[in-house]
Amino acid sequence: MAHTGSTDVSGGCAPRGALVLVGAGPGDPDLLTLKAVKALASADVVLYDDLVSDGVLAFVSAEAERIHVGKRGGRPSARQSEICDLAIAHALQGKRVVRLKGGDPMVFGRADEELQAAEAAGVPVEVVSGITAAFGAAASLQLSLTKRGVSRRLQFVTAHARDGALPDDLDFRALADSSATTCVYMGVKTLPPLVQALREHGLASQTPVVIVENATCADERIVRGTLGEIVAQAASIRFDGPCLIIIGEAMRVRAASAVASGLAAGLLAAE
Repeated sequence: MAHTGSTDVSGGCAPRGALVLVGAGPGDPDLLTLKAVKALASADVVLYDDLVSDGVLAFVSAEAERIHVGKRGGRPSARQSEICDLAIAHALQGKRVVRLKGGDPMVFGRADEELQAAEAAGVPVEVVSGITAAFGAAASLQLSLTKRGVSRRLQFVTAHARDGALPDDLDFRALADSSATTCVYMGVKTLPPLVQALREHGLASQTPVVIVENATCADERIVRGTLGEIVAQAASIRFDGPCLIIIGEAMRVRAASAVASGLAAGLLAAE
């Protein structure tokens, strides 16, 4: 689907493309927003992440050019500068370019670099929100990330620095707050030093921890444990998909089970 653009002052046709950053969500294509589906259907070029599912890509127009620009730790990956250059080059040719990112573009997606590149090149840009992994995982778990009297604060953090190590500038006092729920992105490989730091800053070893791999997808896997045992549990598992780690009392299953048991008892009594 070609976009011819607008006419310049000399009477010629000056191609004018655009860049749209679209959130693909955590994996389940049914969680795409209507705006995201429309953007994919109208795109001339789609630059998509390694984590974007085939089900999401099915919404891309058959006429659109698809370019894989996946970035995965420890594997051959496209450089961010190359992705920016590619997106802008196509947009300057008058094409509508969709940069399709897993989750939400504005959560650990380096969207600011692509926004800056578009601004510098004079390319119109739009952002279409997606469901971030933390919200998809919470829905799968059926556990609220916030609970009255238990978790008054919700915090997102990435546990993966540029060199692949645990970032040394994290505020571990805040992360060890027992009244907060902490959602850790890209944290499986750095889980041991993260857990050690949290325990050193006072977070109890019995604090619930949940690892959700491939949240919302058919092959989703959930690993439950405590801060004191989760490192050993994770060490015995091979994780191949993207993982989210959720730490905090809000993840304690006992409360959810008690509610379910109470509802079941009520239904039985009613019968």
